[in-house]
Amino acid sequence: MTHGARTHLTLYLTSGYVLLIIYASLYPLAGWHDSGGNPLAFLGAAWPRYWTAFDLAINVIAYLPFGFFWTAALRRRLTPLSAWLVATLLGAGISFVLELVQNYLPSRVSTNLDLACNAAGALLGGLIGARWGVRALDDGRLARWRQRMMMHTYGVDVGVLLIAAWLMTQLSPETLLFGSGNLRQMLDLPPVQPFLAERFVSLETVIAAAGLLAAGLIVTLLLRRNARLLTGGLLLTALLIKTLAHALLMGPASAVAWITPGNATGIAIGLALWWSASFLVFSLQRAVAALALLFATVMVNVAPENPYLLNMLQVWNSGQFLNFNGLTRLICSLWPFLALPWLMIYRPEQYDALDY
Repeated sequence: MTHGARTHLTLYLTSGYVLLIIYASLYPLAGWHDSGGNPLAFLGAAWPRYWTAFDLAINVIAYLPFGFFWTAALRRRLTPLSAWLVATLLGAGISFVLELVQNYLPSRVSTNLDLACNAAGALLGGLIGARWGVRALDDGRLARWRQRMMMHTYGVDVGVLLIAAWLMTQLSPETLLFGSGNLRQMLDLPPVQPFLAERFVSLETVIAAAGLLAAGLIVTLLLRRNARLLTGGLLLTALLIKTLAHALLMGPASAVAWITPGNATGIAIGLALWWSASFLVFSLQRAVAALALLFATVMVNVAPENPYLLNMLQVWNSGQFLNFNGLTRLICSLWPFLALPWLMIYRPEQYDALDY
């Protein structure tokens, strides 16, 4: 793999995470108004009356990847100490700007405690990035594994980010299994048909099967060795993430509530279709993945609202996870519309002799 190919993943991760931080901090991007107060007053405010250790930890953790990615990216041109300091200052700077902008959002409260925690997260992430960032992303064992196992072309970096985003969609408790691209949710549109239990089971099945088939083939198209084994492992990881998300957000009793008859059947069908399609030549695999992605997206948008999922939202206090909920909603809504163009232009330099 060329030096240019190595540096692209770090660049994409850094840029992408900055955009995610901005969107999450300003979600839901509605109700802008000027309260008339001093927007810098939060800097000298006393310790907030209401706070939790969980909120503090989340604010630190959110900026850990920021510091890590920026330090790893800057290490190509700066010394470890300089890269760490610049990444920390960038993290504190962007957090300050976002806290300042949050003054104009009614659903947000700007606090100096959030700013301090964000800066601390960037500082800690930068320390890790200065020590291991370049080795992990560009020059280390992980990079060598990536060079050996994955296709050799620039499109692979974008594909890796798409799969990472797809795994993130499994963290949302309000979406159908492997169902993404719901424009009704993004545009606040009403459902196109009423909920009928028997029909909904069938819709769950086709959405889960088509979504699994599309994602599975995209992963397979990225790999040049052990493609079926690694794809199977990643699909299992997605199901484990779904289970963990339900357990953490809805309670341990709801950890496997997503395993409905429709989803279980859809997983079985999707796995069988993916396994069969993985023996096709590259061009046909890509075509099947694109068709499955289109079909799943259409079905998600015509599916009625699931009263069980709406019930779960009442149990889940999304206010505690406003940033998280905004991110997962955005990624769930946009993922197919990002993956489809990538599928159309992605073409590895060598795909004739692959070890599946």
